[in-house]
Amino acid sequence: MQAGEFSKGWKVLLTCLLGVACGASPLPFNIIGLLFDPLQSEFGWTRLQVSAGVTVFGITAALLAPLYGAASDRFGVRPVTLISVFLFGLSFAAFFVMPGSLVGYYSLWFMVGLVGIGSTPVTWSRAINLWFFRNRGLALGIMLLGTSLAAIVVPKLAGAVLQDQGWRYMFLYMAGLPLLVSLPLAVLFFREPRDAERPREVAEQGGNTTGIDFATAIKDRRFWLIFASIMLIATAYGGAHIHMIPIVMDHGFGIDGATTVMSSVGLGIFAGRIITGALLDRFWAGHVAFPLLSLPAIACVMLAGQDGTLTALVIAGFMLGFAAGAESDLIAYLTGRYFGMGHYGKIYGMLYLPFGLFSATSPMIYGGVRDATGSYDLILFVAAPLFILGGALLLFLGRYPESFPSVEPTSPPTPEMEPA
Repeated sequence: MQAGEFSKGWKVLLTCLLGVACGASPLPFNIIGLLFDPLQSEFGWTRLQVSAGVTVFGITAALLAPLYGAASDRFGVRPVTLISVFLFGLSFAAFFVMPGSLVGYYSLWFMVGLVGIGSTPVTWSRAINLWFFRNRGLALGIMLLGTSLAAIVVPKLAGAVLQDQGWRYMFLYMAGLPLLVSLPLAVLFFREPRDAERPREVAEQGGNTTGIDFATAIKDRRFWLIFASIMLIATAYGGAHIHMIPIVMDHGFGIDGATTVMSSVGLGIFAGRIITGALLDRFWAGHVAFPLLSLPAIACVMLAGQDGTLTALVIAGFMLGFAAGAESDLIAYLTGRYFGMGHYGKIYGMLYLPFGLFSATSPMIYGGVRDATGSYDLILFVAAPLFILGGALLLFLGRYPESFPSVEPTSPPTPEMEPA
């Protein structure tokens, strides 16, 4: 392992990890489950109406991801990220004064998606891809541990505030995470590398970033193979994650057993991030992705039905989480390796679109099947082949390109004004 990349980029990597943890990717999904009872009690809303807020957020953010990515390419990732983190914090704080109407509730979630997508891996991962090459997979895995960190810390912190001061103060406290943690760190340490700091493989033509443009990328079959794979995996996984607790309870276990399985999902995500990242640095992505993304097919079969031991369900939850961790690593890694960094933001944003869109709509599909049939079995048996097909598509990507055309910077940063 080449130590030079980590010795140069560790401050940026740590900042990105905490930025992801405090960003719009994990925070909404880690607090939505806490809102069902208080909003139902105060306003009489159903669980479907409450959970639809996250769907509004997810669809809005997914559709805007390519735009934020393009802005990062054009103006630099630092200003786009700083502005988005700041506005995301303010939009979360705005729930403190939310009116008691669904229109107001959904409007605020729309605002979170509108301004917050730049606080997600769409932006943070661009910097990691520029600082790291030989250890890129591992670095991306470490960065994405931020979502696992959020899954451990945020529910406990938010739950404590909710019980003590209510749901409005819960949003106010959660807004402090981007505003008081990730924003100051990003101001101090988050930046793209200077020419002399970039790995040779990232910029090997006169110090300029290399990569193909967006128009060329979307004409490439590999782009659409990755797009389709992400779409299938997100559709299969998103609802399984959100509905894991009722799936386990349908097997006859109580809330303690269900939360134990959810903990195994989180542990699987943690392991999937690191192990997949390390494997990607050593083996071709298709050979890594296919077996790892196929694991949840077994998990879906284990989760179906009414029988099964808690141990079996814990194992199934771990496999689902491991694949989720692997998928997140793969999106950022494959974008950089197959299309380069010259227009990374816009290309990654376009590939993030199916991830965000179908992860947001999948829970409604799972819930609809459960309401219509009385169980999750049908959707679980549909999800199993989707996982396998999603992984298999990546076997057709072919070898990594050996080089990319040089891209002249459109708005080069001023080194004297960058933080150390």
